[in-house]
Amino acid sequence: MMKGKAVYLRPIRKEDMTSFYECVRDEETRYMTGTKRTFTMEDLYKHYEHITKDETRHDFAICLIDGDKIIGDLSIVDIDADNRKGFFRIALHNRLYFNKGYGTEAVRLALEFSFEKLKLNRLQLEVFSHNVRGMKSYEKAGFKKEGVLRQSLLYNNQFSDEIIMGMLKEEYDKLKAGGRTK
Repeated sequence: MMKGKAVYLRPIRKEDMTSFYECVRDEETRYMTGTKRTFTMEDLYKHYEHITKDETRHDFAICLIDGDKIIGDLSIVDIDADNRKGFFRIALHNRLYFNKGYGTEAVRLALEFSFEKLKLNRLQLEVFSHNVRGMKSYEKAGFKKEGVLRQSLLYNNQFSDEIIMGMLKEEYDKLKAGGRTK
């Protein structure tokens, strides 16, 4: 378990799929993440079984310290140990928890896990250009914009760019020491 001031991360449990189900049914969350597929509880239980056996990923529930309630999830996936890199994704499951700093704190805990425990050198994520709140949160946590896949998502008859962001171990170390990255 990794603990911050307001949230902590713990391994995902099967019973967490109820919260996942609420998340994948929310239209705004679906739009922000580019999720077009609909999911059943059976799909989510199969997903849970898959992720608990996949050694190239680490999945965590984001929980409030006050009340011990799951409010989201995050994953470090496609871990390439040879090249010491991985990919990152996060979702808060309910709008009640947006704009309160929970996501940013959870990202910082994930960075600590990725760079200090997993010893990664690079962590990468993709965010869609219409998800301005997400991009700001990632930048606040220290991710740098590295590239753009132009008009890579068609959602609601509109194209959005896919923004590639990343962080290197040396940038994480500077942030942790209280310095700024370039």
